[in-house]
Amino acid sequence: MADNITEIEEEEYTSQLTAPVFKRIVKLVSPYWSWVLGFVLTILAVSALDAYFTYLNKDIVDKGINLGDSATVMRLAGIYGGFILLQAAMVFGAIYLAGVLGERVQYDLRRNMFNHLQDLSLSYYSQMAVGRLMARVTSDSGRVSELVTWGVLDSTWAAVNITTSAIFMMIINWKLGLAVLLIVPVLMVIAVQFRKKILVEFRNSRRANSKITGAYNENIQGVRVVKALGREDQNLVEFQELTDKMYRASYRAAWLSALFLPAVQIVSSIALGGIIWYGGLQSQTGLLTIGGIQAFVGYLTFMLWPVQDLARVYSEMQHSIASAERIFKLLDTRPKVHNRPDAVAATSLLGKIEFDHVDFYYEDRKPVLTDFTLTVNPGETIALVGPTGGGKSTIVNLLCRFFEPQSGEIRIGDIDYTQFTLQSIHSRIGIVLQTPHLFSGSVRENIRYGKLDASDADVEEAAKIAGAHDFIVTLEKGYEQNVGEGGNLLSVGQKQLISLARAVLARPELFIMDEATSSVDTLTEALIQRGMEALMQGRTSFVIAHRLSTIRRADRILVIENGRIAEQGTHAELLRQRGHYYNLYTQQFRHQLEVQYGVDEEGIVETSEVSQTSDVLDEVAAD
Repeated sequence: MADNITEIEEEEYTSQLTAPVFKRIVKLVSPYWSWVLGFVLTILAVSALDAYFTYLNKDIVDKGINLGDSATVMRLAGIYGGFILLQAAMVFGAIYLAGVLGERVQYDLRRNMFNHLQDLSLSYYSQMAVGRLMARVTSDSGRVSELVTWGVLDSTWAAVNITTSAIFMMIINWKLGLAVLLIVPVLMVIAVQFRKKILVEFRNSRRANSKITGAYNENIQGVRVVKALGREDQNLVEFQELTDKMYRASYRAAWLSALFLPAVQIVSSIALGGIIWYGGLQSQTGLLTIGGIQAFVGYLTFMLWPVQDLARVYSEMQHSIASAERIFKLLDTRPKVHNRPDAVAATSLLGKIEFDHVDFYYEDRKPVLTDFTLTVNPGETIALVGPTGGGKSTIVNLLCRFFEPQSGEIRIGDIDYTQFTLQSIHSRIGIVLQTPHLFSGSVRENIRYGKLDASDADVEEAAKIAGAHDFIVTLEKGYEQNVGEGGNLLSVGQKQLISLARAVLARPELFIMDEATSSVDTLTEALIQRGMEALMQGRTSFVIAHRLSTIRRADRILVIENGRIAEQGTHAELLRQRGHYYNLYTQQFRHQLEVQYGVDEEGIVETSEVSQTSDVLDEVAAD
């Protein structure tokens, strides 16, 4: 899927520089207009001096060397040396100013994108690949900063060099100067056409490289599955096909690049021969000096690199403009869930929670919740069970206001929760997910992530309540132990306990557990369960669970199927009903007994206890 996205992007963003894009690019550098003016003026001076040096060489030959005037030679050489020092200082200034400007523009872009990404709704991230977002913040921002700095610098340098060279040639001999200028459009056409063809192959190479990167990523992350299924040889064949495509595209780009310079040199050599021939005729009549011929040859050679530079800047500009469009498209994306203009901060989430005839869907014509109605009293613990895809996670996502209903209303304390600011809602909710996420840093920093001003004593107290303290103190560095990227240096259970401690420290008013014990062992589950019970006291809580043994103490259990409440009641009440919940619990209870007592090779339970499952459940329900 990532490969398709890359190909679509390459086709979608191939536009020219339009007025709206140009205005926004100018707006990026407008806070630093003095820096832009500074490096443009310095590069103008550098380019003018480059052209003047060739003219100065003419005077040294004609007025000094040819006449044997050593004093003139020394005087002109001194002027030459002085201007060289001045030009070196200006080159330093231009490069310094452009470099600093580029870094500032890139910093602004990355900061703006990072802030904007944090404001976007979860629905945006469910539709946008992480790799694409990373490309916006890294490579795309870098290209745009290069466009407004080195692109402007190189194109200014090239344009001024061509212009000043033309002026000096016209001063020396206007007829020969016009003849030489006719060569410039020819060189430009050759350069642009070659660059276009090279750009096509470069794009093909980039597409192939994106697929290779994706293949690397998938195989590294899924290396255990690859080895378990013996897919090494097949993966190698598929990878070889990708590398072959990239090699062929890169080969064609290299071949065209190698052909480009000789083509330019052939045209230039023809022009150079014409200059020498015509200049020789002119020198015989005294209309052109030897130094003048030398200057014309120098100017023609001097103009080759600016022409090539303009062609290069033109092709790179296409990439930079495409990057700018992608960045602007991201920054123009408005979050689907946002604060109302008149939103106020919620003072508490401890009131009654009501879902009033709520409809919700992620995709059109595919409803997830239909006419969903639910009332939860303050301090009540609600357990959500049911088949995958039934709508359990959607209910808590709506409650957290990560999404909003398409119709209906959600009220907290008899007030529509869209009247509250998002930050005031999110700051009062504690969530522990099925797959916990930790950030690079120490255990202490990850727990404190839920409350940055918490003391070390508060952090350790939260860890004790969550049941995480005992394993933390056994780590080599205790609370200062680094957890690694994403917490990869810890087990799933350990990460889950730290996540629970983080929630405890935040002291939320509304607590949500989303299948937090589904991936841990029985011992860790018991620790998490004790931490949950401590955290739930005095708080409204929602618990999504596949292990039904963890929710028997819930005040109310809701069986969610097809976006509706199929059954609700306490654990014992639902068992007595012998409905959906009874069937789910029976299956899990039977499996537990099978594990406890053992089954033979044909899957037949070896003990009679399992056959008495229904009787056992009846006794549980009666209790």
